[in-house]
Amino acid sequence: MKYMMFVCSDAQPDPGSTGDEDIEKWVADNDSRGRRLDGYVLAPVSSATTVRVRAGELLVSDGPFAETREVIVGYDILECADLDEAIDVARAHPMARHGRLELRPFADL
Repeated sequence: MKYMMFVCSDAQPDPGSTGDEDIEKWVADNDSRGRRLDGYVLAPVSSATTVRVRAGELLVSDGPFAETREVIVGYDILECADLDEAIDVARAHPMARHGRLELRPFADL
């Protein structure tokens, strides 16, 4: 089952985290096991552009639509047997301690 894992910043990271967790190690481990299919770090939120159409009018604005301190900073596409495995994969990601991870299965259309 494929999952999109949104990697988000968090205003309140784990205070017990040592900061020496290695994202490259997490990537290499999950790539070698075939559980991580793709993933990228996103450019800073200041480079975002929001696009909407309301009443037929195109509205384009700089930055994210939502005013929040937590932002999506990257993503990974995971291939896991089930949600439990996806949770285990996310739990080992360093951003589970420094940020937050949102797992969402791809819809079966």
